[in-house]
Amino acid sequence: MRPPIDATSDDQHTHSLPDSYLVYEQRKYGMDHDFYDWSILPRRKPVTWPNDARIALWVTPVLEFFPLNTPVKPFKAQGGMVTPYPDLRHFTLREYGNRVGLFRVLKIMDELGIKGTVPMNSDVAKRMPFLVEEVVRRNWEIIAHGVNMGKLHYSGLDEAEERAQVQESLSTLREISGQKVRGWLSPARSESYNTPDLVAAEGVDYLCDWINDDMPYPFRTKWGGVTAMPHQHWISDVQILFFYKQSGDEFVQQVKDQFDTLHREAGEQGGRIMAITIHPWMSGQPHRIKYLEKALEYVMGQSGVWTATGSEILDSWKGQQ
Repeated sequence: MRPPIDATSDDQHTHSLPDSYLVYEQRKYGMDHDFYDWSILPRRKPVTWPNDARIALWVTPVLEFFPLNTPVKPFKAQGGMVTPYPDLRHFTLREYGNRVGLFRVLKIMDELGIKGTVPMNSDVAKRMPFLVEEVVRRNWEIIAHGVNMGKLHYSGLDEAEERAQVQESLSTLREISGQKVRGWLSPARSESYNTPDLVAAEGVDYLCDWINDDMPYPFRTKWGGVTAMPHQHWISDVQILFFYKQSGDEFVQQVKDQFDTLHREAGEQGGRIMAITIHPWMSGQPHRIKYLEKALEYVMGQSGVWTATGSEILDSWKGQQ
């Protein structure tokens, strides 16, 4: 038998952990933060959407700019550059979405009468203002999506630097679009502990980063309350087709399954929100666009669907609380 190991022996090259290693300042009974109150969805007040719709359809075509020299730290956003610099293959593919693929997506949404809410990097607005015009002339909504996909928000980022990025994103989009820009979706959905406070300080009304609910809920910041909106990323073309490497048919089936479940629950518990995230560099490809069309045709072919922007959904929900 081998002798027992003496954890304190120098021969074993072990060291005791400092007490601070096991201390987590937010550990307590209940939630481990104070951003919002814990609640069970079926116990909340039921919501009724306009025209007694069961489902508020929230479609978000995302317009992103990936720098050719995207930083590798702290991590790369999905869709970031892959091969050594200059990764022109992936850079041009992402650019294809904003120049070619988007217009296939717009055509389908226009034909089906679907309103869009467009998360947009401010670098997209500066480099391609014609895309802002396409959104605004449709009376769609633009929400902030940071500066670009290389400038992420994360714990460890200097607060002053993050504040500058938030201000740059919002001020640029507001100036070019003429809209209030009431919503915020962080690039790569990554936040620091400061992000909610920083965007609230700049007049943002709702956040899309927290994917822990099917309905909006009040969210606390140092600058007052905002609303966390259920911008789920599971029904996202990039998540399903790019990250999980599933087929177009599987994407369509998951959209149907998500919708059917929410539609059934809405008949029992009140209105629900169905979020669908589209990346034109993914779904706007000639061999994939038909799957997006099938998915959206299915949803719009059902009864009790209200197609709306994020702000319209937010205002309807808040008016009933």
